[in-house]
Amino acid sequence: MSLPTVRILPGHDKRLRGGGPWLYSNEVQMDRAAKSLEPGSLVRLVSHDGKAMALAQFNAHSLICARVLTRNTEATIDTRFFARRFERALELRSRLFEKPFYRLVHAEADGLPGLIADRYGDILVLQINTIGMQRLEPQLLEAIEQVLAPGAIVLRNDSAIRALEGLPEEVRVVKGTVPARVELEESGIPFLADVLQGQKTGWFYDQRLNRAFAARLAKGQRVLDLYSYGGGFGLTALAQGAREALFVDRAEGALALARASADRQGVVDRTSFLKKEVFEACEELAAEKARFGLVVADPPAFVKSKKDLAVGLRGYRKLARQAATLVGEAGFLCIASCSHQVSEEDFGREVFAGIRAAGRGARLLYRGFAGPDHPVHPALPEGAYLKFHAYALD
Repeated sequence: MSLPTVRILPGHDKRLRGGGPWLYSNEVQMDRAAKSLEPGSLVRLVSHDGKAMALAQFNAHSLICARVLTRNTEATIDTRFFARRFERALELRSRLFEKPFYRLVHAEADGLPGLIADRYGDILVLQINTIGMQRLEPQLLEAIEQVLAPGAIVLRNDSAIRALEGLPEEVRVVKGTVPARVELEESGIPFLADVLQGQKTGWFYDQRLNRAFAARLAKGQRVLDLYSYGGGFGLTALAQGAREALFVDRAEGALALARASADRQGVVDRTSFLKKEVFEACEELAAEKARFGLVVADPPAFVKSKKDLAVGLRGYRKLARQAATLVGEAGFLCIASCSHQVSEEDFGREVFAGIRAAGRGARLLYRGFAGPDHPVHPALPEGAYLKFHAYALD
């Protein structure tokens, strides 16, 4: 392909040579020619001495200015290129899962920077987060049609991260008809998701293995599902023999979704729902001396940027303290963080401090991460964002 070139500054190609898929704006020669390129343009990255290194999508106005598509500098970036990437992603997931409910594409880790694709049977939900991928939307959609030919395709382009690329938020159905609630299956259990208005793409497939582990602790227990969203943790626990479950979320839509899934599973008579902010709900439950055999807390990101780190860590400590207070004798606490800014070490330290502040002892039983349909690019450690700890409390 005849492409404009962007030159890497001397001594700044180490990240790229080491397998990294990004270059930052201070690592390239940001001359007049580079600045004049239309955001999202395809470029050929070259070293300071002119050696071609990769093809990338380029945005001079973004901190991450170059996102690598391929190290084959003679490749043609067209529909067939993307079809091969989708085929590779599909082949991997087909080995991992018997049924078509999973994350099909996980951005850089699947060689498609800025693109998320979640599969709900015959419905595919895409999230395009970079202007480079946005410019190539027609080729992406054509490639998906060639590889999967889904009955419906939704673009959930309403992530706040799009603003960093100068992109508007939108939700569009570009093919087929999508019901208000879409059925999926996880661990053999039917759930309902809202792929048009729900959080992210409608469901959090990344917690699949952690939900299954937590459910193993739940037999015969009363379960508290904090930040329940669609009820994944609590309903999986009920399917594995939990006695009853209380779902707490501040969003009525989330609780309605959990209630609908409970009805679909035939367990609604063992459920109750509380619409309230979680910290406030924990205080009220503690005042009532409520106790649960299993408490699960899966909060949204407390730390969205480095400046939020100190406050966010205190938030995890407070959440662990309040949740541990509600765990009955010889019960279990499971708690998660989806903040990539929070290290595994810092998260564990703050959670254990919160447990101790509640006057409890603990044994760490399990450390979980995102499932294998959320692969991590080895050169992007921030891709290992999800942390999940399960404790047996004394």
